[in-house]
Amino acid sequence: MAKPALMRRMPQIAHVDVNCFYASAERAFDPSLEGRPLVVLSNNDGCAVTRSPEAKALGISTGEPWFKLAPRAKEWGLVAKSSNYELYGDISARVMELLGRYSAWLEVYSIDEAFLGVKGGPEELLALGRRMKDAVRRHVGVPVCLGIAPTKTLAKLCNKWAKNNAAFGGVCLWDAVPQEVREALLARLPVDEIWGIAGRLTRRLNVLGIFTVLDLVRADPVMIRDRFSVVVMRTVLELRGTPCIPMEEERIGRDQLIFSRSFATPVTTAAGLREVLSIYGQQASARLSKHGLQAKVLTAFAATSPFRNHEQAYPSVCVALPMPTADPVLLTRAAHALLPHIRDGLKYAKAGLMLTDLRPTGNQPPLEPFVNPHEDRGIGPLLEDVGKKFGRSSIGLGHAGIRSGLDWTMKRDMRSPRYTTHWDELPLVKAA
Repeated sequence: MAKPALMRRMPQIAHVDVNCFYASAERAFDPSLEGRPLVVLSNNDGCAVTRSPEAKALGISTGEPWFKLAPRAKEWGLVAKSSNYELYGDISARVMELLGRYSAWLEVYSIDEAFLGVKGGPEELLALGRRMKDAVRRHVGVPVCLGIAPTKTLAKLCNKWAKNNAAFGGVCLWDAVPQEVREALLARLPVDEIWGIAGRLTRRLNVLGIFTVLDLVRADPVMIRDRFSVVVMRTVLELRGTPCIPMEEERIGRDQLIFSRSFATPVTTAAGLREVLSIYGQQASARLSKHGLQAKVLTAFAATSPFRNHEQAYPSVCVALPMPTADPVLLTRAAHALLPHIRDGLKYAKAGLMLTDLRPTGNQPPLEPFVNPHEDRGIGPLLEDVGKKFGRSSIGLGHAGIRSGLDWTMKRDMRSPRYTTHWDELPLVKAA
């Protein structure tokens, strides 16, 4: 029986996800990579974090160290690329901007996926999904798949089906899949394939005889709430078509902000770490200012490699800031509280800052005598604007501006050009 028109036009949620995002971004500017096994490596070219379908077919797993893959790369025709975060971030922004043209209700969930609110009958929704898929491919150059359903959990599930089943053509609409086909697909899908279900929770569900997604759909929601939590109960209800997870305008971690990197070359002196912490303090200030936040507590830390058995050290300090702030000067000074705990001669492999007790800017305006001049004049946003225009190393405060050779910076020996964000790395096109 056909559904009433009102029911057919109830709001739906589209989940859009870029296929193998980092690998697809690399291929967008280098067509020679199409059809070849490709891996994108983590910081310092450590391990594979993204694998193209061809690389997956070789049995390469996520997290596999590059030093193990490198000896057979030539035999396999395997191509490796260092992470090109500038390029990926810009392509992500272009994808999200394009998707925003199709709906006023857009939630950017991560760098490569988003939820959109959409309306229409089944044919209209399928046509809309195909238009979005084709538009992203044509205008940005990366492939996406879409899942459209009444809830976020079902939309992500439909996206998974669209990715793994060519019959859907990259777009799967929940209401267009016959009931018997849905149940057959749900019965073949392990429960840990569902958004939010993993690890220990999977094992606890297995004890109750819940092994597949269909088992979870048929479980009693009240029992699930009593045995686990209301969050898991919401997952069950979402799988049954009842929306329980609302759309959010923006997903930003409001509880803490972390800047942490492993070094390509170990830092062995307090002077070297002073430079590192100064740069991180400046970057943290820019990030806080961008999101209209201030921090009240800063934790600075460093660490040697865990594999150096006789030379291990993990110094850290926690500094309560005099007032909530995003001032780069105050944040840098607080970070330097770690320096007395640094032992010259040890090989520090990592350092970072963590900002906590975050509050909206202006939530507690200071009295006039306590106004911070650097923050009042917008020094942090100014540094960020100059850095965006002329490069991150073009300006800095104190030790963040007087930089050494920076041999501790992240190793990216196989990085492709930053085609869209650096003038001197723009792609050249020649007419025949």
